[in-house]
Amino acid sequence: MLQWDRLRVHNARLRFWRWVVDEIVHAPLEPILHPSTARLQWLGVFTFGGHFIFGWLWGQALPQPYELFAVRVVLALTGLLLLHPRVNRDLQSKTSVWVYGLIFWLQLPLFFGWMFLMNEGNKVWLASVCSMILIYFHITDWRLASLGCITGFAVAAGLFLLTGTQQTWVGIEPENLTLIGFALGMSLMLGMSGANLRRVRLINTLSTMGVMAHELRTPLATVNLVGDVLRGLAQHDVPEPKRKKLEELAQRLQNLVRSMNRQIDTQISNAQLLRLPRPTAHLTAFELVQDVLGQYPFRSPRERECVQLALEEDFGFLGSRAQFSQVLVNLIKNAMHALAASGDAPKPGDLRVEVTVKDGLGRIVVTDKGTGIPLQKQHRIFEPFFSLQSSVGNGLGLTFCKNVVEASDGRLLLQSQPGHGASFTIVLPLRDERAPFIPPTSTH
Repeated sequence: MLQWDRLRVHNARLRFWRWVVDEIVHAPLEPILHPSTARLQWLGVFTFGGHFIFGWLWGQALPQPYELFAVRVVLALTGLLLLHPRVNRDLQSKTSVWVYGLIFWLQLPLFFGWMFLMNEGNKVWLASVCSMILIYFHITDWRLASLGCITGFAVAAGLFLLTGTQQTWVGIEPENLTLIGFALGMSLMLGMSGANLRRVRLINTLSTMGVMAHELRTPLATVNLVGDVLRGLAQHDVPEPKRKKLEELAQRLQNLVRSMNRQIDTQISNAQLLRLPRPTAHLTAFELVQDVLGQYPFRSPRERECVQLALEEDFGFLGSRAQFSQVLVNLIKNAMHALAASGDAPKPGDLRVEVTVKDGLGRIVVTDKGTGIPLQKQHRIFEPFFSLQSSVGNGLGLTFCKNVVEASDGRLLLQSQPGHGASFTIVLPLRDERAPFIPPTSTH
């Protein structure tokens, strides 16, 4: 019985640590929840106007013990930063994430915490702090909101000690702390459950698509057999023109099957795109790119000739060969679509794949001279189910690419000017094949 109890405790600990790893360590970080340009613009407008409204309300209409309008003005002006295109267009950029995070850290936990103390913890500011906590957990990842509340309240207490020498701590009573703790607890629970729900919905949707994609292999196998039959017929005593047509048709069918199987592999991988395993295989960038280009099903010799492969400096990295091959296939396919959409026949050099090392990091750069990506859509390009090709795209290719690269501790970057093409850069940490591999810490 004692051994059974120990086993139950051990299993409970394992489940807990797996939950910690899945929910806190490995779960994707979402610094800007529900990101969109319009959302940031509305938050900017509300930040700018809201401080003036509440400054007048707490200073004139319903005066509070302490209100500093000058601080309100400074915080209101930070809202204008959210209206700047550099911040609200590319919501994946570091600039947007840091500006967004800093603005709301300053005006939510820091400002509200400080005003709560300066107003002696009265009912108005107690309610305001509780509301602030709920708002904070609604606009950013619950882990960032938790850290922001801890650091913001700590800095607010320090400011209070520096600026509130005439004040007292009468507002910090057990019932007030209980209410603030309740608001934090509920916000934390809702934030965690919301993040989990978003991931579960995405995983379920992708899993369904993965199953459907897998079921397509059966009819594709039949089509592949038809191609083999056509090749067999071409070997019989048939006129030369007919033989060439049969072989060409067989080749097209089998190229189609090969292309569709690649798409099926992508969809099956997408079914687990949030749970990609840590890679352990050593890959060489240039050799990988050469292999992908050698097997890519170009539709014509002109397409093949438009690709230029450049090697400045080769490098090694850790990754899954199958997954990174599919990443390159997706990027090349998108570049080909962009070139076709431009209306001009592809010319040598219109698609360039470069392998290089810069600033101590390996880079694989896929650049095309196609139509480019509209500025207002660039910040959504890596979102699941968002596609510029509404008639043929499923919106999962670039999401898959981003997750594969990030599973190798890398980054996938986009640079594009509408009408002047696009450039996708895979940035990866260098890995010497001779160096020993140290697996990540696991609780499994």
